[in-house]
Amino acid sequence: MAINLEVPKKHRALIDQAHQVAMNMLRPISRKYDIAEHEYPKELDILAAMIDGLNESGASEGAGATGVRRGEDDGEKGKSTVKNGSNMASVTSVAEMCWGDVGLLLTMPRQGLGNSAIASVATDEQLERFAGTWSSMAITEPAFGSDSSAISTTAVLDGDEYVINGEKIFVTSGERSDSIVVWATLDKSLGKAAIKSFVVTKDTPGVKVERLEEKLGIRASDTAVITFTDARVPKENLLGSPEVNVEQGFAGAMATFDNTRPLVAAMAVGCARASLDLTRDLLEQAGVTVDYDRPAQLQSAAAAKFLELEANWEMGRLLTLQAAWMADNRQPNSLEASMSKAKAGRVGSDVTLGCVELCASVGYSEGELLEKWARDSKILDIFEGTQQIQQLIVARRVLGMSSAELK
Repeated sequence: MAINLEVPKKHRALIDQAHQVAMNMLRPISRKYDIAEHEYPKELDILAAMIDGLNESGASEGAGATGVRRGEDDGEKGKSTVKNGSNMASVTSVAEMCWGDVGLLLTMPRQGLGNSAIASVATDEQLERFAGTWSSMAITEPAFGSDSSAISTTAVLDGDEYVINGEKIFVTSGERSDSIVVWATLDKSLGKAAIKSFVVTKDTPGVKVERLEEKLGIRASDTAVITFTDARVPKENLLGSPEVNVEQGFAGAMATFDNTRPLVAAMAVGCARASLDLTRDLLEQAGVTVDYDRPAQLQSAAAAKFLELEANWEMGRLLTLQAAWMADNRQPNSLEASMSKAKAGRVGSDVTLGCVELCASVGYSEGELLEKWARDSKILDIFEGTQQIQQLIVARRVLGMSSAELK
C-alpha cells in the first residue's frame, strides 16, 4: 500500500475544530494555569463534554488521546485499501490541541495516557466496562526510569482478586483521574513476560496519592506519587490476557507504547509548530522575512536558522504521521513509533529553544508564550521512553538484535 502523508480530507473538519479550540479555549488560559500549577482548570470540563459528544456520535473518529485502537476489521480492509482511521485522527487532533497548550491537553478529563492504554490492549468487554473513566498511567518507580522491564510493583492473585503492592512516581493526572492503569509483575522470577497492566480505581482501599510534583513545564497537568498497599483489584481488571508467555516476553505490555508514543510525538509536533508560527510573526515584525523561494545561505542568519528549525520540525511531523498511518492499516509499527517519538521529542525541544534564541529578550520573557513552550516541550523528549531508550529500540529493530544482545 502507498502512503500519502497529506492531511486526510476526512479529518480536516476535525483538525480545524481542534485548532479553534486550541486558539480560543486553551491559549487564553495557558499562562493562568502555568502559574497556578496545582489548580484544576475547570474550563476543561465543558471541552471534555464536547469531545465526549463527538466520540459518541462517531463524528470525530477518535478525537483526542482515547482514539488509539486497531480495529479488528482493519486487517482485511488494509489488504486492499488505505485506511485513515482513529490513530491518524488522534495524532492530528492532539497536535492541534498542543498548539494551544500541552499541559492542558494532558489534564483533559477522560483523555489520559491510561485511556490510551485501555484502548490499545483491553478486550471488548473491558472497553465497555471502562467507558467513561478518566485513567492515568503508572509505570515509573523510584528505582527505575525508562526501563519498564525493571518493574517491582507486584500483583498477586488471591481468589478472584489481585493484590497490588508498590510505589509509582511521575503519574500524569495522578490526582485528578478516577482510575489508574498500573503496570505490575505477576512473578518477578519470570522476568518481563510476567508484567501486566491493571485498571485500578482511585477509591480502592490501599491506593494513596502521596504528593504532587512541582515541575519545569506542563504545570497545568498534575504529576503525582502514588502508593499501593494491599490494594485489591478484581481479576477482570487485568488488561488483555492474564497468561504469562515467556516466549512472547514483554511484547503484550509493550504494545501499548506502539500507540502512545506517536501521540507524545504529536504533542511535540504541535508545541513546536506553535513556537515556529509565533517566531515567524515576530521576525517579520522585526523586519526579517523568511523567503521560501531563496536558498537559506542567501538570506539573513535569522531566516536561515528559522528554515533549519522548520525543516527538522517537518521530519518529526512526517515520522509521526507514518507511525499513526501504519497502526491504522494494521502494520507493525514498533520501529516507526520509536522513531517518531525520538525525532519529534528531540526536535520539539530543539525548535522551541531555538525560537527563544531567535527572539532574544522577547523569547525569554513572559510577555510571550515562547519561554513556556520551551519548558513544556522538554518533558516530551523524556516521558514514554527517553531519547536514549528510543534510539536503543530503533537500533535493536534495525539490527535485528534482542534487548539481551544490545543494551
